[in-house]
Amino acid sequence: MTDDLLDAQAHLPELPRRRDWGIGVVGAGFIVRDCHLPAYRDAGFPASAITSRTEATAREVAELRGVPRVYSTLDSMLDDPDVEVVDVAVPPAEQPAVIRRILAHTHRVKGILAQKPLALSMAEARGLVDDCERAGVALQVNQNMRFDHSVRALKRMLDLGALGDPVLATIELRAIPHWMPWARDGRSLSTFIMSIHHLDTMRYWLGDPERVLASTRPDPRTKFSHVDGINLVILEYANGARASCWDDVWAGPAREGSAADLGVRWRFEGTEGLAQGTIGWPSWPRHRPSTIEYSTVRDGGAWHRPRWPQAWFPDAFSGTMAGLLRALESRSEPDISGRDNLRTIALCEAVFTAATEHRVVSFGDPSG
Repeated sequence: MTDDLLDAQAHLPELPRRRDWGIGVVGAGFIVRDCHLPAYRDAGFPASAITSRTEATAREVAELRGVPRVYSTLDSMLDDPDVEVVDVAVPPAEQPAVIRRILAHTHRVKGILAQKPLALSMAEARGLVDDCERAGVALQVNQNMRFDHSVRALKRMLDLGALGDPVLATIELRAIPHWMPWARDGRSLSTFIMSIHHLDTMRYWLGDPERVLASTRPDPRTKFSHVDGINLVILEYANGARASCWDDVWAGPAREGSAADLGVRWRFEGTEGLAQGTIGWPSWPRHRPSTIEYSTVRDGGAWHRPRWPQAWFPDAFSGTMAGLLRALESRSEPDISGRDNLRTIALCEAVFTAATEHRVVSFGDPSG
C-alpha cells in the first residue's frame, strides 16, 4: 500500500521490539480461537498459556493454535512465573471478577488486556481502572476497531491534516450479528456490544463530543427482550464537526427471504478533502480486507485507492496487544488505556440515556 499520503505502514500497528512476552489467555471461545491467537501468532508474539471455564475446550484450542501450556484454573495459570501479561476474553459480566482475581494473586503480572466493554456500569469500570493503577498493572482495553486498517489509515490522514477541518463523519452498519447467550441478560444490547465500536472510533478520529442525540428501537428479528437493537446516534463537537452512527442490526428481511445488502461503510468529509471506506467484517469468515479511497482539493478530482491484504478479523487484534506490550517496554500509558476507555463507556452511557429519556445529553464528566 503506497501513495502520496499513506505509506506502506500507515494502516498497520507499531509492534513491540520484544516479541517473547509470556502471554496467558483467559477464555477459549470463538474470539480467542479465531482472532486473538491467530493474530498474535502472525505478529510474532504467540500466547504461552491458556485457561478456560471448560478445560477440554481450552485444550482443543491450544492444540489447534499451538499454545504450549493449558491450565485447569486461572490461579494455576497465574502461578506460572513466565506469564507476564494476561489477555482476558470472557463475557462482560464476568470480566471484573477475573481482573480482580488477577490483581489479588501473589504473582503480579505486568499488564492486562481486557475486552470491551470493560464493565457494564461506569462505577464498576472506574473501580477496575483505579484498582489496576493502585496495583501498578497496565490496563489496555481491546477496542480493536481502532486497528481496523481503514480506520487507522484515515487516522493517519487526519493527523497529517490532509482533509482540512472536519465537517461530517458517518459510520453506517447494516449487518445481522450473532448475539451471544450472555448478551440476553444486560440492560443494553446494541449500545455496549455493537455501537461501542463506532462510538470509540469517532472518539479516535474526532475526540470527545459536546452533545449526544440518540434514538433506538428493538430489532424485530431478535426475539429476547431488549430496548436498543437499532441505534441512531448524532454527536455534536465544539469545533462545529458533526458525526453520526447508524447501527442497523435488522438490515431488512434478509433472513426472511428478501435480497441482502449488508456492510459497514464510513465517510469523512473535511474542508479540503473527502475519504470513505468499508469495513470487511460482515463477510466473516470470508477474508475481506477493509478499504479506503480519498480525494483532496489538490488532486484535481482524482481518487486514491490504496489497498492491503490484512482484514479487521483477525489481523487487527494484534494491534491492541501490541499497544499494551509497547507500553510495558516504554513504561508509559497504553494507547487504549483503561483510563481513556472510561470516556468511551461514558459515551455509551450518554447514548443510552439520550435514547431512553428522549433528550439531548451534554457530554462532560465521565460520571455523567
